Amino acid sequence: MEDLFLPTLHTFENDNIFTGSWGSLRFKITPNIVKKTPKEVDMEASSMHAELWHGIFCYERSDMEAEETFPLSAEGREALYHWLKEHA
Repeated sequence: MEDLFLPTLHTFENDNIFTGSWGSLRFKITPNIVKKTPKEVDMEASSMHAELWHGIFCYERSDMEAEETFPLSAEGREALYHWLKEHA
C-alpha cells in the first residue's frame, strides 16, 4: 500500500479543504485561515481541523470517529500525518 498523502501547507493556506483515504481510513481536513492582511495568511493564528472515519461511505453518510485541530505549520502537518496513521 502506498504511503499516506497529505498536500503541502500552501494548499491549506489557499483555504482548500482536502479529503483523502488510506486503506479503510477516510479523512477530511478543513483549514481555518486567519489573514494578517488581505493577501497574507497569519500562519500562527491559522489551523487545520481534521475529522476521520472508517468505511466505504462518504463524509456526509458517515459518523466521525475522531477529530483534532492542528496548527498550520510544518510541525502541525507532521503531527496531523502521525495522528491519521495512528487511527488507520
